Amino acid sequence: MQRLLARPSSPMHWTTFFGHGVIPGKGSDSQNYGEQIALYEHALALDPDSEKAQGYLAAQLAARVLDQMTDTAPYDLARAEVLANRVLAGFPGRPLAHYAKGQVLRAQQRFEEAISEYETVLALNRNWMHAIAALGYCKFVTGSIEEVIPAQERAIRLSPRDPQIWLYYFWIGQMHLLQSHVNEAILWLEKARAANPDQPLPHAYLASAYALRGEDGRASSELAQVRKLASDDRYSSIAHLRAVGPFGGPKIRSLFEATYFVGLRKAGMPEG
Repeated sequence: MQRLLARPSSPMHWTTFFGHGVIPGKGSDSQNYGEQIALYEHALALDPDSEKAQGYLAAQLAARVLDQMTDTAPYDLARAEVLANRVLAGFPGRPLAHYAKGQVLRAQQRFEEAISEYETVLALNRNWMHAIAALGYCKFVTGSIEEVIPAQERAIRLSPRDPQIWLYYFWIGQMHLLQSHVNEAILWLEKARAANPDQPLPHAYLASAYALRGEDGRASSELAQVRKLASDDRYSSIAHLRAVGPFGGPKIRSLFEATYFVGLRKAGMPEG
């Protein structure tokens, strides 16, 4: 535990592991999340005022919700919000506090507020790559699709061996799909799937992309896989998926309707 909470040798050491996902290791991502969260809970019990224990526990609970790796999402998010507010009150000048709050706000789909928190993180630590990537995504959801790919490319340059590189690949692939660049989308989504095959999102978007390219068998296989990996029934129908989002405002939602949802229907996802 002392090693877990030791001061990092560089500002990027801690941020490497806390964006939208988990530290690689044996077992499934959901198992890894459970193990890590248990360790942070133990650290918090040992030192209830610890900035790192509070901040990283909040960020990891929010990440588990964002990654669709929990069947206790309302509890996780409520606990993460309490912790994020506490660490922000105790350490308002520290990037971790703002990062934890940004993660919670993004999981709550409060994207405009999350943007402000991620921008504060980067004002304090300009190389926090998960904040860079998440900021780009939040700007996309609020209407600025052109900012997403450059943000992910910057994150990849900063940390080309990052354990969360699947997420940067995924967001690039997602943006290509939404712009009807199907071949480019498949290239990046396959890279995301290879980097972390236990994540549902690359499989879902590959199901759509393969179907749009007329590869029905591969599309059906990816749809079956995402349903197996998901922690809930959101991939059972278009209606269920629309209900959980996020798919942004009218401008962004229209891109999803014209590409992602069309592909999922072709892959075999029913409407309701």
